[in-house]
Amino acid sequence: SHAGMVLSVLVILLLSMLYEAIKMGKAVLLRRALLALPRSLSRESLAEAEEGDTGATQGRWFQYHVGQTLFHVVQVVLGYMVMLAVMSYNAWIFLGAIAGSTLGYFV
Repeated sequence: SHAGMVLSVLVILLLSMLYEAIKMGKAVLLRRALLALPRSLSRESLAEAEEGDTGATQGRWFQYHVGQTLFHVVQVVLGYMVMLAVMSYNAWIFLGAIAGSTLGYFV
């Protein structure tokens, strides 16, 4: 049915866009985690800073790390879902995946 095919292509397009968005989100999280980390390292090497401050920084870095891990798991799942859809060897689904990836990267 045409409606089912259109729906499938739209779903794959959205999944591909989401995959790209998550990839970007992971990069942003990594940058923030790296920004949160060096301050605590430099403080420790200079002198024994307030323990609470260092602990808070480490806690923030840990939260970023957990967030990155979750992003990674979702990215892997989405990647395999898109790959399986493309392996149906349907030209429209393939084009939907390419279009979604392009749009996701562009936006």
